[in-house]
Amino acid sequence: MGSTNFGNFDAFCRDSTLPVCNVLSENHNQTGGWGGCELRGIPLSGGRYLGNLGSILLCGVAIAVSLLLLLRSEKKKAAVGRREMQLFLIGYIIIEICEIFTVGDFPLSGGVRVAFTGIHIGMIIATTWVLLLNAVVGYQILDDGTPLSMGLMVLSGAVLFIGTGYITLDTGYHWTNEFIPDPSNHYRNIALYVLYQLVPLIFLVAFFVLEAVLVLRILGEVRPMIYLAGAAVLFAIGQIFNYVISPYICNGTAGKIDGALFETLFTLLSVVMIWVFWSSITEDDWPIASQPVSGYP
Repeated sequence: MGSTNFGNFDAFCRDSTLPVCNVLSENHNQTGGWGGCELRGIPLSGGRYLGNLGSILLCGVAIAVSLLLLLRSEKKKAAVGRREMQLFLIGYIIIEICEIFTVGDFPLSGGVRVAFTGIHIGMIIATTWVLLLNAVVGYQILDDGTPLSMGLMVLSGAVLFIGTGYITLDTGYHWTNEFIPDPSNHYRNIALYVLYQLVPLIFLVAFFVLEAVLVLRILGEVRPMIYLAGAAVLFAIGQIFNYVISPYICNGTAGKIDGALFETLFTLLSVVMIWVFWSSITEDDWPIASQPVSGYP
């Protein structure tokens, strides 16, 4: 991407269904001056419609699956990072609840949709940060599950959530003149571009790198890398559907669905694989528990 396009959202909102577009649009929904295929979904009374029904249903499935993983995690009493993993799953559940109303096109008022979008984007930043800290927990720098470990994780996540949420809400509600979207300038918003497009990616890459080092160098195992690599691939596929293939799906189905449905599905599968990976490296009989590998940092 050329430097002149840095911060521009018009092409992204034209080709994809993204929660950030709700605060950039004059109508506070997925339609705006960027054009593109418009999701029509299922027609309702009064000229309204319910768009992205598939994504809405998959969000419900994601919430149910995450609750199940929460309960499964509770049973792993001796697992390292159990509470931290549960915190990540709670964050993901909140994201999916918000996604029902930000990506799933419910007939909501613009102000309500902006509020859900602020929570959604704030939780994306906070939850990916918590996931990164889950990787740090594996190195046992601090004892996992302690008030100090959990307190630092919750406090730092809350700071990111509040800061990101404020910028998102200010963009949508125009509390100040700092983040007002400008259609003539490609809906440029440097702050949201960095926070929504780049920061979560940095956190995710750091998570995968730290976990790969932990598994290969410290644990000296290969099998868990299958789950970790699977999670990365599934997440990447979801992003490809949402950012690249989405307009072709939307045009091909006359606006009934787009790539957001598949993004929700593959992100869910990625989260499940992350949990399976975590579970596989926290077994009670794992070799590192009795025989630490030399060179432990």
